[in-house]
Amino acid sequence: MEDQMLGYKLLLTYELKDGVTPEYYQFVMGRYVPVLHSMGLQMSEVWQTAYGNAPNRLIGFVCQEQATINEVLASENWTTLNEELKSFVSDLSYKVIPYRGGFQI
Repeated sequence: MEDQMLGYKLLLTYELKDGVTPEYYQFVMGRYVPVLHSMGLQMSEVWQTAYGNAPNRLIGFVCQEQATINEVLASENWTTLNEELKSFVSDLSYKVIPYRGGFQI
């Protein structure tokens, strides 16, 4: 089976801080995801690590065009959203990879 590229995936990883879960979910579902969606990204997955040394959250967003990812990452919205997200999380990092479907890290 050929490993065909389907677009681009933005992967975010971080640790959720203790005691902020309701506020975190309200922010992510009420603001973070909708703003990124309005900028052309589709949320593809959310994972929680229950055991081990990996970050306890991994969120993926996908799009078809590299220009979309570039515009998002260069935007003031991206900077503002991540500054707000940091009030709920630590060790925030992200990367862009070729989207090939399925689970990717």
